[in-house]
Amino acid sequence: MTIVYAVLLLGVLIFVHELGHFIFAKAVGIKVTKFSLGMGPKLISRKYGDTEYALSALLIGGYVRMHGDEMTSDSDAGEIEEKDRAFFAQPVYKRAIVVCAGSLFNIFFAVLLFTIIFLTGVPRYLSVVGEVGKDSPALAAGLTKGDEITQIGSTHIHYWDEMTEIIHESPGKPLNFTVKGADGQSRTLNITPQSKTVKNLFGEETHMGLIGISPSGDSNKVTYGVFDSIIMGFKKTWEVVVLLLLSIVKLFQQVIPANTIGGPIMIFQMAAKQSAGGFLSFIMFMAVISINLGVFNLFPIPILDGGHMVYLAIEALRKKPLSEQAIAMSQKVGLALLLMLMAFAMYNDVVRIFTGEKLP
Repeated sequence: MTIVYAVLLLGVLIFVHELGHFIFAKAVGIKVTKFSLGMGPKLISRKYGDTEYALSALLIGGYVRMHGDEMTSDSDAGEIEEKDRAFFAQPVYKRAIVVCAGSLFNIFFAVLLFTIIFLTGVPRYLSVVGEVGKDSPALAAGLTKGDEITQIGSTHIHYWDEMTEIIHESPGKPLNFTVKGADGQSRTLNITPQSKTVKNLFGEETHMGLIGISPSGDSNKVTYGVFDSIIMGFKKTWEVVVLLLLSIVKLFQQVIPANTIGGPIMIFQMAAKQSAGGFLSFIMFMAVISINLGVFNLFPIPILDGGHMVYLAIEALRKKPLSEQAIAMSQKVGLALLLMLMAFAMYNDVVRIFTGEKLP
């Protein structure tokens, strides 16, 4: 089942990527000769109009073949038919739209998935105290297990994250807590969060306010309307994009250790792990991987979509495309870089398996 979940995950995301290229190529007037769901030997194929639609044996994505997409100039084309519908013959901006479309589809697919998650409903911890730490400000103030925090200052509280946001931002500041006990009686407590040094998501030390409590685990499933879900889908996607880019910066700064880089094996393992957590966990993981795929493909590395964007930018400035030799050489360098990165990621995956290290 691990393989099934991973193939489903990667197959859907690569198909979405190629679908972006396909739709926008058609939209700008480029002739698409083939669109395949899956790779390898054809199982079924039908031709409608100019395009052959195929179902191939290996359902791990797909590919799009465009008229003249391997040619770079008129000198390569010779007496090519329907030259005006060839990829190479299109203005730079049209080719740029087609090249970017795959990554943009991946990112907007993540928006769709997050929107579905918010529409379906997400669990949210209630502001009910589980454990109270020994010698903590909460214990000293009289907070006990089972108490529900209903208000901090003038802010009404219902969920745990609403409460922790205020506490974390208030180290050393006295706060008035309105608390409802297990007996239903409300009381007011004055608690001053201690400034504690903790490690953030990247392992860096940071300071925040803490009062020494943990949630009880009680939660509600919160659903949102269509409009709010769409807005939150865009917001969550943007948060993941920013986090991904920041993670890459931290990786180069050696804040994040290089052994956290994972390859296909880790994706297979995490796909199975998330599927075990239920439909929403798997869909959320798919959204995050879709964003990774979309953003990574826009990196200015030859053979990736971002590398093609660099070629097009240079062509726009020079008023003519790069020579075939320059493109071929740069793509060899880009391929070598990607192969080294993949080999390193696979090495990390294997080491993680043999050492029993937990997944990120």
